[in-house]
Amino acid sequence: MNGTGVGGNRTPTGGTGGANLLAVRSHNTALVLDLLRAAGTDGISRLELAERTGLTPQAVSKITARLREEGLAAEAGHRASTGGKPRTVLRLVPDAGHAVGVHLDRDELRTVLADLTGTVVTERRTPIDLGVGADGVIEAVVGEVGAVAAGVGPGGAGAGARGAAGSGVRSVTGVGSGTAGAGEASPGGTSDPDYPRGTPDPGHPIGTPALLGVGIALPGPLDHLRGVLHRVTGFPEWDGFPLRDALMRRLGVPVVVDKDTNAAALGLALGGGVAPDGSSFAYLHLGTGLGAGLVLGGALHRGARTGAGEFGHQVVQLDGPPCGCGNRGCVEALCLAAVARGDLAEAARVLGTGAGNLVALLDVDLVLLGGRTVTDAPGPFVRGVAAILDARAHRTGEPPIPVRAAPAGVAEGAAQLVLAPLFGRAPLTCAP
Repeated sequence: MNGTGVGGNRTPTGGTGGANLLAVRSHNTALVLDLLRAAGTDGISRLELAERTGLTPQAVSKITARLREEGLAAEAGHRASTGGKPRTVLRLVPDAGHAVGVHLDRDELRTVLADLTGTVVTERRTPIDLGVGADGVIEAVVGEVGAVAAGVGPGGAGAGARGAAGSGVRSVTGVGSGTAGAGEASPGGTSDPDYPRGTPDPGHPIGTPALLGVGIALPGPLDHLRGVLHRVTGFPEWDGFPLRDALMRRLGVPVVVDKDTNAAALGLALGGGVAPDGSSFAYLHLGTGLGAGLVLGGALHRGARTGAGEFGHQVVQLDGPPCGCGNRGCVEALCLAAVARGDLAEAARVLGTGAGNLVALLDVDLVLLGGRTVTDAPGPFVRGVAAILDARAHRTGEPPIPVRAAPAGVAEGAAQLVLAPLFGRAPLTCAP
């Protein structure tokens, strides 16, 4: 696998490694921000930041001074020192920036506003139908984004949308507008070929100084690099639609598009507390469809064409019922049919069979289950899938793979698509 993955670069001492070069100033700033976020309300001293990043104390002082000027960091008191004056402790200011995460499902639109820690401060749900076409869906997304972001920054997002042209999003340490200062690389900005972002159209700004961008997560397949949809199962009219560019023109802020399962897996890897850095897990999402998000060796794995994780369309019954993808006997078709009959035990058995195939192929450490169907009745699904995997482990003599219900949702992960680069944790595609 290539790239740093979702966990960043770690030093032998457990910190994150930095370099004192102007060209990577934003990288070093991201390392400091990530440590500030991890420290929580207790905060962290400049000396500790220097020790854990490998940066010089002078470099850390410059970075933290800039973060305080921008309102991203603040003093959190003092800590006793072993010698000399007490150390000043710094903390992240969570409400200094926000991201909107959107889960665009086949029949529902869920939109959240998250602060810099990923904590959801506002949430909205509304019915939607992907079949109404691009114009209607985009109008609905724009309206919901504006509604959740209305309280962000001076005057709110609505005020920003009504403001003069060019009044869009401020770049916060190089993140937001997709541009950086002289000699500075934006973490996750337009120079990063694997984390696509664009410059918003200043004629249609919805942004405010505190809104960093919008992450959109929806069923695949799609091309996350270009933000272009492919043939969403059951909705062929979306094939080839440039969703990212269309939304960016309307919203006036950076927009990131990814599969719902990838976004959820990213959110779990970064903020779910479900797996240690460097581990591998599969997130299985059962809702209106069935898919998987894969984190392998600590890195979100999308595949060469964003095609990894099309878990629901593995054929497990050659003469089975037809599936919307064109095949017969897919895990998704069998699982959804069992759910429709109210037979959750059978749905869990089918899901477990597919999960067993996945475990055999990828040897992951953990299986997480999510999606509205699982959330409504987590017990039967966790027990059923675990039973299948335990039986497989007994046959092979391997340790059983833990199965748990996932604690986070897709919209939260979509917000992390925007937040992750600010902390140097932008997900990278693993080389096939």
